[in-house]
Amino acid sequence: MTRASWNFLRGNNVSISRAEGACLFTEDGQEIIDAAGGAIVCNIGHGRARVADAVRQATLDFSYIVPPWVTPSRKSLIDVLDKRWLPESLTRAHFTSGGSESNESAIKLALHYQQAIGQPSRTKIIGRSISYHGTTMATAALSGHPKRKRGLEAALPRYCEVPSPYPLRCPLGSFHRDAGTYYANLLREEIESQGAETVAAFIAEPITGTSGGAIVPPEDYWLKIREICDDYGVVLILDEVMTGFGRTGKKFGYQHWPIEPDILVGGKGLAGGYAPLGGVFATEKIGEAIEQAGFQVMFTTFGAHPSACAAASEVLEIMYEEDLIDHAKTKGEYLINRLQDSLSQHPNLAEVRGKGLLAAVELVRDRETLEQFPEELAVTDKIIGRGLKEGVFFYGGGTGTIRDVVCFGPPFTVSESQLDRIVDTFVNSVNDVVDALP
Repeated sequence: MTRASWNFLRGNNVSISRAEGACLFTEDGQEIIDAAGGAIVCNIGHGRARVADAVRQATLDFSYIVPPWVTPSRKSLIDVLDKRWLPESLTRAHFTSGGSESNESAIKLALHYQQAIGQPSRTKIIGRSISYHGTTMATAALSGHPKRKRGLEAALPRYCEVPSPYPLRCPLGSFHRDAGTYYANLLREEIESQGAETVAAFIAEPITGTSGGAIVPPEDYWLKIREICDDYGVVLILDEVMTGFGRTGKKFGYQHWPIEPDILVGGKGLAGGYAPLGGVFATEKIGEAIEQAGFQVMFTTFGAHPSACAAASEVLEIMYEEDLIDHAKTKGEYLINRLQDSLSQHPNLAEVRGKGLLAAVELVRDRETLEQFPEELAVTDKIIGRGLKEGVFFYGGGTGTIRDVVCFGPPFTVSESQLDRIVDTFVNSVNDVVDALP
């Protein structure tokens, strides 16, 4: 591979020289408000010396230690998770290098568990139609994200799939009162169609991430899903790579409903962007069965890296000490209210939605019929480009099929004045882009 051919890896990228708080700075000195938190990752903001110092010390103490062994930073992370973050129901932990590896590990744990309890025929995993779980072959295949599968379709393994709850576009009618029951029953029907004795697990995001754009399910959906999984002996895996660790205004996204997962997956917010780290957390029932069966839960080489654990430990302590979960809740409400107020009469608004500082706006050609803009118009890309020119970075959502969804996920430390600028810039960007469309 020649240097010239490396261009396909680089693309048309912005060159960032440093970051501080909720802002990025380009090489030529332009300030950009990071309204996306990178990729909905940064929670405590950029440039925290305390985290950098912890990483420095861990790096001085060790370069690399195999994941099963204990180090001070690994112990510190487990302690803060146990004391501050994880519910009592989740007693087992496994750490990876990020979300894709964590979801892959969670799938394997579910399969191990079913084998361990004498259910060898349970090998099928059910995913959802609008979702994203990672870049490995298994997690990409499980993801309901056609755009990120392009060119790989023939090689990806096949998994079962049910429709994601999408209240705006529910076949019964927008925001129909029976939408929760309708979508939950589709899982029941799929389990029965496949044969319950063949289904190992159901994996889903509590609130759909950027693939759908912060889609919040109907209020009764997750209660019914939990009941269905219990009825059929199916492991419930909740992918909280994006929604976990305060992003939605609660410790975890699933806690907006009175349910508990069998396996919980965390990632982005776990270390707040200061280091690559993912986590998989399971109930004692899952962990003990696998342990008793003697199955090996294989580590990834850089999982639970000492410096990454040091970063995560400090990030999570800062989140607790500064009450940043409450910040995500209150500032998220402010952001969503400002977006709704500014766009409520806009002819191209389909919906403003989200929880906490995971928010999104879906745009359409016709708000009455919900007709989408043609994909080739690249409306989202144009809005993001227009925002960057004005010093605000938005995050594009959608799956190709679901499109023209613009997402917001700034650091929890973002100020109200910065949120005002984010909203004003977004509205101006939308108007400029739509007005220029053919």
